[in-house]
Amino acid sequence: MSKIHPSAIVDPKAELDSSVEVGPYSIIGPNVRIGAGTVVGPHVVIEGHTTVGKDNKFFQFCSIGGAPQDKKWKGEPTRLEIGDGNTIREFVTMNLGTAQDEGVTRLGDDNWISAYVHLAHDCQVGSHTIFSNNAQLAGHVHVGDHAILSGYAGVHQFCKIGAHAFVGMYTSLTQDVPPFVLVSGNPAGARGVNIEGLKRRGFTREQIDGIRTSYKLIYRSNLTLEEAKAALLAEESAATGAAGDIRAMREFLDTATRGIVR
Repeated sequence: MSKIHPSAIVDPKAELDSSVEVGPYSIIGPNVRIGAGTVVGPHVVIEGHTTVGKDNKFFQFCSIGGAPQDKKWKGEPTRLEIGDGNTIREFVTMNLGTAQDEGVTRLGDDNWISAYVHLAHDCQVGSHTIFSNNAQLAGHVHVGDHAILSGYAGVHQFCKIGAHAFVGMYTSLTQDVPPFVLVSGNPAGARGVNIEGLKRRGFTREQIDGIRTSYKLIYRSNLTLEEAKAALLAEESAATGAAGDIRAMREFLDTATRGIVR
């Protein structure tokens, strides 16, 4: 308890590992659990049924685990789950889930969440993502691993963003983004493959070539979505090192619910 500042208010029912640090004037609610090595900066509020993993860093003025901004929420014991090793910068807001979905908002591991980012109710964010300042997710948005959202990007409710995708600055996103695809604009348009990001993460030339071929089948071949999926299946069967990446793109098309950015 020596790492909890005297001015902080920590409910006796909260479960904090002995190594957790809580800064001045922060408030921790009764249904909060925080894992080892996590640092809660000054003036942070963590409330609701919120579980925080290990080695996270919350900067000042974050509001974590607040009630969903959804009129349908009637006080149900919905949850927020945050994994390990996340950096959560100033003024970030993350809300609980709702009973109309899975009842939980999730953030995975090793994410970089910059200032003023909002994760609304029922969002499911993977691991190793980057959210630049003021990126905003409406409710029920899914974001895959290693995705990047640039500053002021806004995402419509129920959209899905695939793994390794890149959303450009000031983008207004109202449809789904397949894995590996770079989108930007208002309204959003597909601009190519996130090649630089793939290189940085160690993708081989064979993988990148397979992903680029898949992109051309979806976006440059004048195929319908069903025709593109059939073409991707054939490409996947013929590929070797890139088969898994092509499959990821094809399977994403099968699960897209709002149509894809094209």
